Amino acid sequence: MARMHTRRRGSSGSDKPVADDPPEWSNVDTEAIEERVVELAEQGHEPSQIGMKLRDEGVKGTPIPDVKLATDKKVTTILEEHNAEPELPEDLRNLMERAIRLRRHVNENGQDMQNKRALQNTESKIRRLVSYYRGDELDEDFTYSFDVAVELLDTEEA
Repeated sequence: MARMHTRRRGSSGSDKPVADDPPEWSNVDTEAIEERVVELAEQGHEPSQIGMKLRDEGVKGTPIPDVKLATDKKVTTILEEHNAEPELPEDLRNLMERAIRLRRHVNENGQDMQNKRALQNTESKIRRLVSYYRGDELDEDFTYSFDVAVELLDTEEA
């Protein structure tokens, strides 16, 4: 599949091993996994960080290689069920943080054309994601701007 803002093809990555059941050595109760997921979310971790922490640290010392195999639910689904999901989707939040950093850099260094282009591409991706999430995760009348992004991310961190 091609990249969004270039004419080159993307690099292929490795695939997850095909498995229908969690491994025998990872036999933790699903309620304990869900409690740990909610606990990590309340500590301020994003869903991808929660998955990595469960993989590395586990629950009660037992690693969880794949939350979906162990619980039949994704991390975000577990968070939604326990009303602990983040205000913004993780991919949109990360792009907004990047756009804020780039905008501040470009304001200080107006001659940096590469980062001006990177800012344009990042804001384009944000607008695409906003139109995808509008109505479900975001308000129906939400529109992206630099000021809105700064306000959203400052209120989340406070």
